[in-house]
Amino acid sequence: MTATKTGYIEVDDGKIYYEEAGEGETLLLGHAGFVDSGMWDGQWGAFAEQYHVIRYDMRGFGKSSVAEKPLSRRAELGAVLDHLKVEKAHLLGCSMSGTTVIDYTLEHPERVMSLIAVSANPSGFEMQGEPPPEFMQMIQAAQKGDLETVNELQIRLWIDGSSRKPKQVDRMVRERAMGMNKIAVENGTFMKADMQANDMLTPPAIDRLDSIKVPTLLIAGALDNSELVRAADVMQKGIKGAQKVIMADTTHVPNMEKPNEFNQIVLDFLSKV
Repeated sequence: MTATKTGYIEVDDGKIYYEEAGEGETLLLGHAGFVDSGMWDGQWGAFAEQYHVIRYDMRGFGKSSVAEKPLSRRAELGAVLDHLKVEKAHLLGCSMSGTTVIDYTLEHPERVMSLIAVSANPSGFEMQGEPPPEFMQMIQAAQKGDLETVNELQIRLWIDGSSRKPKQVDRMVRERAMGMNKIAVENGTFMKADMQANDMLTPPAIDRLDSIKVPTLLIAGALDNSELVRAADVMQKGIKGAQKVIMADTTHVPNMEKPNEFNQIVLDFLSKV
């Protein structure tokens, strides 16, 4: 097992926790907006055998500082690369970090070797239809300070999905996600930092997908919100040469549900870049 180095990056309003392992080309992993970098545990060893891998906790998550105001998640990503003196990297982001790595690629194409967006939508993408009922229930629970309910609803929304009951989901995946989400919920990260957009990319990614020239892989879970599956379709059509994989029987974090399959998909893609 490749040794993992850990550290903190000092930024204007706090610290960003990061880990790195392995040698070779850099592969940076960005986590979804309800868990933390621990979501990549099932990938860490496999990826570090072939790449210099970096993962970090966004502020408000995991071991990083609490976020008290809207943040630029792109600037955060850039701070990690700068601190570790990485000039170019393969970027892999899930959910909110998927949107971030897409935007970062458009803003800094010279620093990106390839792009992998998982369960993501491009900035400016308009979700159609009514939001899932759990979303509004979650907002109401947060406003009441009922953090236990917020945590459970987040897990129902992103881990269970609309077509599964909790007992149909791998218990360890569910418990692991709930443990990570508990930190962000207690920090109030969504309400304080990410509910209101900050430092929006202008024009947004949806209007210039054809400007993305790096090799691109799009991954979505077949049981995830249908609008996110549609977003993958939109991006595949807009980004020349983009590959798309829909992973069966998974929702928003397919890498946690089917780590071996996910790892093979990503490593196969990267081997051809």
